[in-house]
Amino acid sequence: MKKGKMAFHWKILIGMGLGVVWGLVAVRWQWIQFTDFYIKPWGTIFINLLKLIAVPLIIVSLINGVSNLKDISKLSRIGWKTFSLYILTTVIAITVGLIIVNSTNPGKVFPPEKAQEFKHKYAQNIKEKQDEAVKMKDVSPLQPIVDVVPSNIFNSMTDNTKMLQVIFFSILFGIAMLFLPEEKVQPVKVFFNSLNDIVLKIIDLIMMSAPYGVFALIAALIVDVAGAHPKDTLSLFAALGLYSITVVLGLVVMIFVIYPIFIRFFTKVRYRRFLKVIAPVQLLAFSTSSSAATLPFTMETAEEKLGISNETASFVLPLGATVNMDGTSLYQAVAAVFLAQVYGMHLDLAQQLTIIVTATLASIGSAAVPGAGIVMLVIVLTAVGIPTEGIALIFAVDRPLDMLRTAVNVTGDTTIASIIATSENQIDLELANGTTD
Repeated sequence: MKKGKMAFHWKILIGMGLGVVWGLVAVRWQWIQFTDFYIKPWGTIFINLLKLIAVPLIIVSLINGVSNLKDISKLSRIGWKTFSLYILTTVIAITVGLIIVNSTNPGKVFPPEKAQEFKHKYAQNIKEKQDEAVKMKDVSPLQPIVDVVPSNIFNSMTDNTKMLQVIFFSILFGIAMLFLPEEKVQPVKVFFNSLNDIVLKIIDLIMMSAPYGVFALIAALIVDVAGAHPKDTLSLFAALGLYSITVVLGLVVMIFVIYPIFIRFFTKVRYRRFLKVIAPVQLLAFSTSSSAATLPFTMETAEEKLGISNETASFVLPLGATVNMDGTSLYQAVAAVFLAQVYGMHLDLAQQLTIIVTATLASIGSAAVPGAGIVMLVIVLTAVGIPTEGIALIFAVDRPLDMLRTAVNVTGDTTIASIIATSENQIDLELANGTTD
């Protein structure tokens, strides 16, 4: 890094800080309409730019990575390793959440009158999420597998919630190239290599606006949460404080206990250096609440800062953005037990094991977009007989917690990518540990 040049994560932090200040001032002086009309749109534009490049990045990087493999057995080996580790970390995350929430018992201190208040306040939101969950429930258990295979790839490319379909097509395209003679696919390889460079440059250009986009997103969030009655918001957050602390504690355990163990035993990367490198990625994930929107920057950081090969990063990270939701799964476990406690229900061991299984399966089909975790939560609640109306109680604090769990999601993705790259000898350890800086 050149002297005199501010580090990118500091720019993001400054943007976040100014966004908080603006939001608080806007609430205090009632500049709510001005913020909605003239500040919030810039955050929306930034999110749209990230979504704009996400699908092209997945297509180009996956086809590039798969087609450059020497044989199909290597793809199979990497695929099984990746999927197995993603499932393992998800199960661990859910277990951590269950252990912590059963220790803190946040639902037992929740005022009954508040529960009724939130139920009425968020009635419409609940109905929408329930309808979505019912559609997902009344289908074959194999429907998630069916949904992976697109009937029209061009339709899939226009919907960011169908990332798995785009990934499936891209992998299939790359595999087909492996079965053809080198001379026939060489022009296509050259094309996608050049296209990959162009996409990465677009990402660089988009990220130049990140501090400003983050400022607008945070400012708009503060105004949306507080609205015209900041005192109501403060009392609401106070009532849900223990629940929020429980979720945050679980997420902290994942980042500072579980992931360091994985990095320590399965890689030669120093975790302190690892955290420093991915801090900007975590901040961006926190700001956007979307693993998919953060994916371009996650991949760029993994390759350029952690020394992970393009071959590994282009396969492991896009897959992780759609199937590896450690933070979201942990939150679902905590939320389910919290709501059970609010309703005076006791969940036995079998029911809590059901939460582990259901939340794990739900995370695989969860879209990497803001708010998708709530839909999956409805499925988890239904599986153990908890009234789904209870999600009204946590709607008020869902957004800030969504931001935090997304940061954990991308950390988990990058952790697994580092492990896979190490096992395949596709990581530059000097770059990863900063010895070349």
